[in-house]
Amino acid sequence: MDKPWLKSYPPGISPEIDPSRYASVAEVFDESVEKFAELPAFSNMGKTLSYEDMGRLTRDLAAYLQSLPGMEQGDRVAIMMPNILQNPIAIFAVLRAGFTVVNTNPLYTPRELRHQLRDSGAKAILVVENFCHTLEQVIADTEVQHVITTQLGDLLGFPRSALVNFVVKRVKKLVPPFSLPGAVRFRQALKAGASLPYAKPQIGHEDIAFLQYTGGTTGLAKGAMLTHRNMVANMLQAAEWIKDKVEEKREIIITALPLYHIFSLLANCLVFMKEGALNYLITNPRDMPGFVKELGKVKFTTITGVNTLFNGLLNTPGFADLDFSRLKLTLGGGMAVQQAVAERWRRVTGAPLLEAYGLTETSPAVCINPMNLTDWNGSIGLPVPSTEVSIRSEDGEFLPIGEVGELCVRGPQVMRGYWNLPEETAFVLDEKGWLKTGDVARMDEDGFVYIVDRKKDMILVSGFNVFPNEVESVIVEVPGVLEVGVIGVPDPEGSGEIVKAVIVRNDNSLTEEEVIAHCRKELTAYKVPKIIEFRDELPKTNIGKILRRELREQAGG
Repeated sequence: MDKPWLKSYPPGISPEIDPSRYASVAEVFDESVEKFAELPAFSNMGKTLSYEDMGRLTRDLAAYLQSLPGMEQGDRVAIMMPNILQNPIAIFAVLRAGFTVVNTNPLYTPRELRHQLRDSGAKAILVVENFCHTLEQVIADTEVQHVITTQLGDLLGFPRSALVNFVVKRVKKLVPPFSLPGAVRFRQALKAGASLPYAKPQIGHEDIAFLQYTGGTTGLAKGAMLTHRNMVANMLQAAEWIKDKVEEKREIIITALPLYHIFSLLANCLVFMKEGALNYLITNPRDMPGFVKELGKVKFTTITGVNTLFNGLLNTPGFADLDFSRLKLTLGGGMAVQQAVAERWRRVTGAPLLEAYGLTETSPAVCINPMNLTDWNGSIGLPVPSTEVSIRSEDGEFLPIGEVGELCVRGPQVMRGYWNLPEETAFVLDEKGWLKTGDVARMDEDGFVYIVDRKKDMILVSGFNVFPNEVESVIVEVPGVLEVGVIGVPDPEGSGEIVKAVIVRNDNSLTEEEVIAHCRKELTAYKVPKIIEFRDELPKTNIGKILRRELREQAGG
């Protein structure tokens, strides 16, 4: 197959990586612990752990997990935590013990948690006390035998740990009552593990490292089987791509997206761990003033996020006054980076906002823009090393350069399949290793890939396709628009759909007429919204991606 993207590869970037370089994610971690022992690894709420600390704590917790009755290599262990120090310790301990990590959103409802625990067959769970009341409601319906609980401040050191835990539990009352008989405290598990033997497991490339559940925005969430080879490959692919920007031992990356999300897990936790960087964990990025205050405490070099997070920061007082002198890499993913946001980010911080693209099913990185790019180009970039992409028609035929079709991906980072769902796996993954992404895209003659939209979000107006991304990018240019979600709703005068825009304003004087007038100047008539609705907020996923599905449901679509 022709690979037009190779002619645009940045100088010095190898088009291939060796995914067999490491046997497992745990091996990469062990190397970093030895190589960067004295350097800071993770920081949160004023407490910093070195790589040596991480090595010791994960060893102790791994030994404890291995000692639990009924636990065998390959068993699944759920982790239900926000971005606190216990989270990366739990992740690497589970991997070092030879088990599989099941990342679990702490904001899950009982129904969602029950499904994920039952579907994965998790035998153990590490959970923050704030969410134990949810676990209590469903644990009897699952295979979970072992529960390890922790409080938010447990690893912050005395007296900070006691103060944080008191405020969270007694003052803010963020820990609903719960009863989980037999649960063991995180610090008790660490103490017990320190006196237990640790047996280093033999982990193979095809062993499952993460059972990573898709967002579940449609139907029940599916578990993508991400092997150690998948994750190691994507670490090496991303590391090769950013090597000219990133200096070993010198980076500080802001980790605001939750580690249970694949983007943050791979890009921040794993890739920058491999580089000996400091991951600065933000526990509650939705508290924008608090987030900005945290950013003021550290001269960070890198930050990752989604468009809504960057937009939120830009609209928070004090952000523009921060010290951006060391910031050299801003990476946006998870949803389209809008031109207006990217250009404002560049003006305020002096650093470009580069768009990347990935999926849970691809561990996640597929395409990233070149690190030497200075301006927004509307593209998701070029395929990372050892990755092939193609644009396909509805019947699976390869389409030529410039034509729009479904983006398909092949590479060592593509998942083994969906957990216990062979039919779902066969639907998206063919016998030649090509994964259908469900995204509509095109490729230009230089190999840059452009996402047009999600297939399922496409709006059909009088026989014409309207892509919400395009309409949203136009509306967000209007002064007074903070955020916007565009959907299709039934046309009351026909059998198709009309375009509806749901807008959050930061200027209440903005009118429907002003929005529509701007759209008429920038869009063909059938793309112009017929309905404008103003709201105080938009429904979003846990990482801040706007939920168009929920907007459609609320509109009766």
